[in-house]
Amino acid sequence: MPTIRDVVQALAHRRGIRAAIVLGRDGLPIDSAVRDGLDSDGVAALIPPIVSACVQLGGATDCGDFGASAVEFAGGMAVVTAITPEILLALVAEPETNLGGLLYELRKHRSAIAGLL
Repeated sequence: MPTIRDVVQALAHRRGIRAAIVLGRDGLPIDSAVRDGLDSDGVAALIPPIVSACVQLGGATDCGDFGASAVEFAGGMAVVTAITPEILLALVAEPETNLGGLLYELRKHRSAIAGLL
């Protein structure tokens, strides 16, 4: 049976993905795979305030609970998705990376990934 480590490694080895980080809502990493010297602890610590703002936005717009967020920067994208109410998955992608298929797969297999935790 695959482990969460297997999932993190598989995500990190996808073309265009610089980092895959599983973390708690407290910002502490559970597992990660990064390249290019990215600081997974530092990135993980920045995620909870972003998710908190998204939760507030969901409430203010009557859109419901937080599911996922994608933020585009000049040098790439960051995607955060809720695996469980307490566990998040953050991905950092290079510019020009097509994340459509990956986002679909994450949504489709969210419960299976949660079962590995």
